[in-house]
Amino acid sequence: ERAIARHEVREIEQRHTVDGPRQDVTLDEEDDVVIIYNRVPKTASTSFTNIAYDLCAKNKYHVLHINTTKNNPVMSLQDQVRFVRNVTAWREMKPDFDLAFKRRVFLFCFRFGVKKKPIYINVIRDPIERLVSYYYFLRFGDDYRPGLRRRKQGDKKTFDECVAAGGSDCAPEKLWLQIPFFCGHSSECWNVGSRWALEQAKYNLINEYFLVGVTEELEDFIMLLEAALPRFFRGATELYRTGKKSHLRKTTEKKLPTKETIAKLQQSEIWKMENEFYEFALEQFQFVRAHAVREKDGELYILAQNFFYEKIYPKSN
Repeated sequence: ERAIARHEVREIEQRHTVDGPRQDVTLDEEDDVVIIYNRVPKTASTSFTNIAYDLCAKNKYHVLHINTTKNNPVMSLQDQVRFVRNVTAWREMKPDFDLAFKRRVFLFCFRFGVKKKPIYINVIRDPIERLVSYYYFLRFGDDYRPGLRRRKQGDKKTFDECVAAGGSDCAPEKLWLQIPFFCGHSSECWNVGSRWALEQAKYNLINEYFLVGVTEELEDFIMLLEAALPRFFRGATELYRTGKKSHLRKTTEKKLPTKETIAKLQQSEIWKMENEFYEFALEQFQFVRAHAVREKDGELYILAQNFFYEKIYPKSN
């Protein structure tokens, strides 16, 4: 993947050498856009990014799939600068659904002299359901790449058995993930159970993100994106409903936890905080949806434009 990326960059640089620099190239406002999707593991992220892949040729935009070394979710300060400068100046790659991160990266702000901020989107999931899915994914994989050997392959212990035995893979500390993703690159975000991190994650969700959906209502999330950002997501809702490969990924051999297991995890202060964040995100998403769609005969419909310019001054002659 790195070799292919380097080759593509060299091709662009060679074209610049032959044709001369393209400093005078200007982009339409609609095309001068960067969308960043710093996806959270096991939240239907592969299903969603496959929709972006399926639509990019038709809707004429680029998808940049970014990898980070050793799955590190924190970018160094110098890599943040490199990345920000690159995606804002790489005009040949715009417009971008810029980025379905292959390795998930915590939120960081474009704070290096960039005038135009990207559009952040994301999806989160019920914290216990996300952890259960990830637990079995590490052991049995999924139907997306069934032949790939996973890190915990061969471990037959169920999630219930793990919780009962006090195992590390199912400990409440493993729930502490979605808050750090939205909290950002501050060291406090890594402190498990930090109330400050929770409040910062809430603040960022409201102030930095254009839209945050939930896995349980993914179709509605896609519908809202298509309505608000048709330049990228035109056709996404129909593709999600009817496509054969856009939402095919399912964890194999997943067994739902018992009520006793769930109750034990819910006693943890960590779960209470992660669940508070999830409920906060869900309430915000449902608020946005309520002001964007209406239901008729069991189907949701996007509202038409509901504002107009009543007066414009000065009046033209």
